[in-house]
Amino acid sequence: MPEQWINWSGSLRFTPQEYAVPGDEAAVVALVQRAREAGVKVRPVGSGHSSSPLVRTDGILVSLDEFTDVPPVGGSNRQVAVGAGARLRHLGEGLSHLGLAMENLGDVDYQTIAGAVATGTHGTGIHFGNLSTQVAGVRLVTGTGAVLEISEQEHPELLPAARLSLGALGIVTRITLRLQPHFDVDRMLWCAPIDWILAHLPELQQQNRNMDFYWYPRDDLTEIRTVNHRGQTPEGQPPRPPKKHRAGPSYREIPQQRHLRFEEIEYSLPSTAFPDCFAQVRKRIKERHRVGVAWRVLVRTIAADDIHLSNAHGRATTTIACLQNAGLPNEAYFTDMEAIFRDHDGRPHWGKQHSLTAAQLRPLYPAWEAFRQIRRSLDPDDVFLTPDLARLLEEA
Repeated sequence: MPEQWINWSGSLRFTPQEYAVPGDEAAVVALVQRAREAGVKVRPVGSGHSSSPLVRTDGILVSLDEFTDVPPVGGSNRQVAVGAGARLRHLGEGLSHLGLAMENLGDVDYQTIAGAVATGTHGTGIHFGNLSTQVAGVRLVTGTGAVLEISEQEHPELLPAARLSLGALGIVTRITLRLQPHFDVDRMLWCAPIDWILAHLPELQQQNRNMDFYWYPRDDLTEIRTVNHRGQTPEGQPPRPPKKHRAGPSYREIPQQRHLRFEEIEYSLPSTAFPDCFAQVRKRIKERHRVGVAWRVLVRTIAADDIHLSNAHGRATTTIACLQNAGLPNEAYFTDMEAIFRDHDGRPHWGKQHSLTAAQLRPLYPAWEAFRQIRRSLDPDDVFLTPDLARLLEEA
């Protein structure tokens, strides 16, 4: 009998019928064919960092822990095919040995590459898309057990769906990444009052390669984080000296280590809507939630893209994330914030907490129906359509 599966924060717990760790692609094919014949649902799982119930299943939970290889030599045109189960930290180390790096990373690095791109994981920077935009190709096992290569050369019409698929199209075994030469960065940490950061936000975003900030509701201060190529110093800087300065490889310095566990709700907003939305969030937290908010509010940016289910599809995007310590009450807080985000055309992060179902999600994504048609063609028997995915993608 499989043991209970628990996610990173402890908020999601379930016991699958079977926990499988296939050793190669042939084993994945056989598993999918067996499940299809038996009418059992299959759900791939990565590191378990997501707090949404995307991976929950009473069927077969499939780990890709055996698919972690990074090739010893680079591919052509700075493209490298890596195992879907490779953790971002180990992937960064492996790519650095090839003299290569991902152009941007998210806030943490213990996710698998497949899980990160499938849920729209993103970092920050107005010139950088989410991690899915770095995907040049995907190799997956579909719901019929077929092995399919998807790239700009093979089945290019499927690539905008496969780059960010929620695991609904099949089990990804390899991902081809579009990379750039290895680079080192300076990471700086500053403190400033919230009103100063809001007044100077556009210039800080323009002048720094990566820039985001945390707002601390209890004292109305911010923690500003900037990342720039090693030795480059932007003109505009906060009025106080930096609290911290670190330097090193991009894969090591852009993500941050997280020792405290937390829950999170994050919505992606049109950047034009951010000032008004953040003002309302700030006001509401001060009025109703300041005493109970033990964590902070994180603001980041994402460049527009054309990926079907990307939170930045078709628009320059600013994200607002509200965090709360794992184990502390968050329902009233997150529900209140979600209402404000939705009033500003927000799209929820796929891997974080939200309450939306297909009826509310469909109007937010211009390519929604295109994705659903592709999903049905690659998984005609709904092998991968768990009840939680059905609520997101199919139920009216």
